[in-house]
Amino acid sequence: MALISLSKPHQLKPRVHPIISRIEAPYSLILPHFFCSINDQQQTQDSPAANPDPFQADEEPSQRQRIPRGNHRSPVKLEDTICKLMAERAWTTRLQNKIRALVPQFDHNLVYNVLHGAKNSEHALQFFRWVERAGLFNHDRETHLKMIEILGRVGKLNHARCILLDMPKKGVQWDEDMFEVLIESYGKKGIVQESVKIFDIMKQLGVERSVKSYDTLFKLILRRGRYMMAKRYFNKMLSEGIEPTRHTYNIMLWGFFLSLKLETAIRFFEDMKSRGISLDVVTYSTMINGYNRFKKMDEAEKLFAEMKEKNIEPTVISYTTMIKGYVAVERADDALRIFDEMKSFDVKPNAVTYTALLPGLCDAGKMVEAQKVLREMVERYIPPKDNSVFMKLLDVQCKSGYLNAAADVLKAMIRLSIPTEAGHYGILIENFCKAEMYDRAIKLLDKLVEKEIILRPQSTLDMEASSYNPMIQHLCHNGQTGKAEIFFRQLMKKGVLDPVAFNNLIRGHSKEGNPDSAFEIVKIMGRRGVPRDADAYVCLIESYLRKGEPADAKTALDSMIEDGHSPASSLFRSVMESLFEDGRVQTASRVMKSMVEKGVKENMDLVAKILEALLMRGHVEEALGRIDLMMQSGCVPNFDSLLSVLSEKGKTIAAVKLLDFCLGRDCIIDLASYEKVLDALLAAGKTLNAYSILCKIMEKGGVTDWKSSDKLIAGLNQEGNTKQADILSRMIRGEMSRGSQKEKKQSAVAS
Repeated sequence: MALISLSKPHQLKPRVHPIISRIEAPYSLILPHFFCSINDQQQTQDSPAANPDPFQADEEPSQRQRIPRGNHRSPVKLEDTICKLMAERAWTTRLQNKIRALVPQFDHNLVYNVLHGAKNSEHALQFFRWVERAGLFNHDRETHLKMIEILGRVGKLNHARCILLDMPKKGVQWDEDMFEVLIESYGKKGIVQESVKIFDIMKQLGVERSVKSYDTLFKLILRRGRYMMAKRYFNKMLSEGIEPTRHTYNIMLWGFFLSLKLETAIRFFEDMKSRGISLDVVTYSTMINGYNRFKKMDEAEKLFAEMKEKNIEPTVISYTTMIKGYVAVERADDALRIFDEMKSFDVKPNAVTYTALLPGLCDAGKMVEAQKVLREMVERYIPPKDNSVFMKLLDVQCKSGYLNAAADVLKAMIRLSIPTEAGHYGILIENFCKAEMYDRAIKLLDKLVEKEIILRPQSTLDMEASSYNPMIQHLCHNGQTGKAEIFFRQLMKKGVLDPVAFNNLIRGHSKEGNPDSAFEIVKIMGRRGVPRDADAYVCLIESYLRKGEPADAKTALDSMIEDGHSPASSLFRSVMESLFEDGRVQTASRVMKSMVEKGVKENMDLVAKILEALLMRGHVEEALGRIDLMMQSGCVPNFDSLLSVLSEKGKTIAAVKLLDFCLGRDCIIDLASYEKVLDALLAAGKTLNAYSILCKIMEKGGVTDWKSSDKLIAGLNQEGNTKQADILSRMIRGEMSRGSQKEKKQSAVAS
């Protein structure tokens, strides 16, 4: 039992029955402290028996809760809950009832905070109108002003105007601040006429106008360049007895310089001093900036010196303005002097300062100083306002030969969390290639491709052809065409269709023994209308030939001819030889046809072999067509050789057709060739064919003393062709009369 009393209260774990809740012990156990240092008095106070409240025993024992670690979550505010509900649900009666159930009473702080925390202006406007129409809250000046600010910020100016003009109906009086907010809202949207109307209507409605509302009006009309209107209202302000303040003059000076009205600005500046209005650092900075616009740095320097003489400490804006002026007139040394001076007075440069100084240093060729300024920016982690300064830094550093410093510029961009673009990498890659530092260029290319920087939709600086073409050419010449193609395909997705890069890829794949990949590039170029170079085709065809694929080589050759290129005779020969050796005689014949059509008259020895093979294989009509084409082009094949080979190989039908073709075109043939064909026909027992050919030969004045003519006559008689035998014998003896010529022709046709 002692062990049971010392054990912790048992709790059921809902493993099988999850509906069983955790059971707590109805009593607290007082564990022995053993070696604990707690004194007896504290133990007595902590025990239940020491509780003096007699009703403590009747209360339920509180459950022990685990104290969560970390920071305690603050309770959710009621206005945050309402804003969340409005953002997640449509504005319906159900939502209104839900909000009504949550809020016991709508007070000023709750309504104001809901308007301030609403996710968008529509939610705020719906809530604003609902609490008023439902009689839950009567809006006061602060809630009206807040609603006007919200609507003016998002451009719902008509709603804001209606709310402002309806305020007296609700018992809320106007004041200048409300009209000022509406005037400024119209001005920010560029509707200056309405701003002026609202300003003019203030007097009609009895709202007193002070210099504050005038300043707001001056600022927005001067921003739109309406300096004459500003002068009229300035005089009107003076006529109403409203004295301009220093802030008023600062606005007027800024606006006149914005409109490039130097003389008017100087006149107002003198008027400001004549009224005894003290000048501050804003006034001087505005005047200096105005003089800078007209490149009057002497006057700007005088004002800068006068400001320091009056113990007015220049701010970072003052120094930055001077730096901008010096950079504009190409006085980089003075800009550096002012930059060092501001740091000596513990005025820290900001992003605008660095952005103004760096381009001037680049234009002046002060790359060492520019590098120091960039290093300072990185150490202070101040990115510039204009990221184009990095492009200029990279360009000038590379042109000056400081490639390591240019690489540091890219590193600085990364450290400053400025997104790098393909154009930045392109400048470095181009100059590394020019310096033959290809390893560093390839490392940059790997990062460019791996991170898909080229494909970023927000990118504005694309790579130039002078950047990617040298890189692609180097990769293709050094066995890395696959990497080059991956890189160029990313460029293609951005619309780049550079023929130089395409043709380099064809050459690279061909040299590496991947003609199929090269021909795929050729197809892409054809679909997109990119011109293909003749030497790229030559590399592709030679690659197919080295790989032992003459048929694909022929396809590439056809594509080359279709593109208007004229292949060399050696290329035709290579393709025809490969096809011929591969047994593709007809395909070789088609290449031969293309060669002849292109006017190439070389390779006649190979042509003779192809013609012979065609005739031997029975493709007589095709062979005769090729021969006819050759003769039209002025290339006459060696008929005697062809007839001799066909006769010797027993290809009598082919020999007869070829000889008939020659006789029909009055080709010059040796008598020996005639006799060989006739002997072959006689030996094959084709007497009628021999008789027909012999008759044609004799008509042309050919063979008349053929030694085997007697055998042919005997053969004709033996086969029952006595008429043909009689005609032939009389022709040989010369006894054929002119009248019997018709009979002889009929016999020849019958045979």
